[in-house]
Amino acid sequence: MRIVGIDCGTERTGFGVIDTDGRSHQFVDAGVIRTKPVDPLEKRLHLIACELRCVIGAYSPGAIAVEEVFHAVNAKSALKLAHVRGVALLLAAEAGLAVSEYSPLEVKISVVGYGRAEKQQVQMMVLSLLGIGRQFGSFDATDALAVAICHGTRANFPIAAGGSR
Repeated sequence: MRIVGIDCGTERTGFGVIDTDGRSHQFVDAGVIRTKPVDPLEKRLHLIACELRCVIGAYSPGAIAVEEVFHAVNAKSALKLAHVRGVALLLAAEAGLAVSEYSPLEVKISVVGYGRAEKQQVQMMVLSLLGIGRQFGSFDATDALAVAICHGTRANFPIAAGGSR
């Protein structure tokens, strides 16, 4: 199954695309959608929507996985983050894709095995699990890949004939 993981943010929204059978994961693509903080929120949301729509169109995923909002510095930041999540959920619905949401704790436990792991630890494990020999310019792409991996390890995949899961 192909999964797109999304790490939402108003300045930087990360996306990560993997192929998985539930046991092994293969890297397909990852990147960061960057917006200008000086632009109005609606313009930033439009840019994020256009770019995510292109990612979904280019990779034809079977599922979308998004990180849940867990906290923000203040209510205004939380609301802006929720707007970006709303864009991601709307695009998934438009594409007829199932959406799964995971808390940061669930993502870290799935990828690192420890719910309080630091971003560097998550990045190191994502790169290791996917066999990627390079780091990305920001944690947003590896965080999005971690969300995709989390979904890949938790999704119910059909058991192959003669095999077990």
